[in-house]
Amino acid sequence: MVEWQKSSYSANGANCVEARATEEGAAVRDTQNRNLCHLEVSAAEWKAFVAAVRP
Repeated sequence: MVEWQKSSYSANGANCVEARATEEGAAVRDTQNRNLCHLEVSAAEWKAFVAAVRP
């Protein structure tokens, strides 16, 4: 399984997310609340999200 990776935009670590690839797409979690739940999305949904937020 792929390890969680912190967002490259998280310079200070206070308000950031971590993501990892899954067999179906991607998973995202709050770095400050790692033990709580995470959000899983399909590959198509992840690609659409990245395209929407990429400058």
